[in-house]
Amino acid sequence: MSSIYDFSAQDLSGNPINFSDYQGDVLLIVNTASQCGLTPQFAGLEALYHQYKASGLVVIGFPCNQFGHQDPGSHEEIGQFCQKNYGVSFPMMEKIDVNGDNAHPIYVWLKQQKGGLLVDAIKWNFTKFLIGRDGQVIDRYAPTTKPEALKNDIEMALASRA
Repeated sequence: MSSIYDFSAQDLSGNPINFSDYQGDVLLIVNTASQCGLTPQFAGLEALYHQYKASGLVVIGFPCNQFGHQDPGSHEEIGQFCQKNYGVSFPMMEKIDVNGDNAHPIYVWLKQQKGGLLVDAIKWNFTKFLIGRDGQVIDRYAPTTKPEALKNDIEMALASRA
């Protein structure tokens, strides 16, 4: 696989999403959780999406229950929680694993493209990957990096052409 556009996933409703549909957009891919101390980052992610979506930013959330079992709900419950509590309007995918033998292929690829500090594994909820208009990983951000701290990098990515 050579770019994010080679992958697909299912959204919370079970509909297949081909990432080739996002060709030319800037993507911010985040593994999320509904019951985590970092869960309030949904508000910041939604703010980024709202501010930059007209310019080509798409935030994509991947719920994950691998860290402290902090997203145990069904797909429907996760979607309702995100909408009710944070007004999430950006695409949310089905719950996946981001590490281990059952890691979603997107996350296998993301970790190969941009390893983490000391280890490549995703260490916690709300690890973020910024993908350029060319479908390549620009950078990886720690779970504690607040969404608003990404504005400069997002603006630079949006300013470049694939």
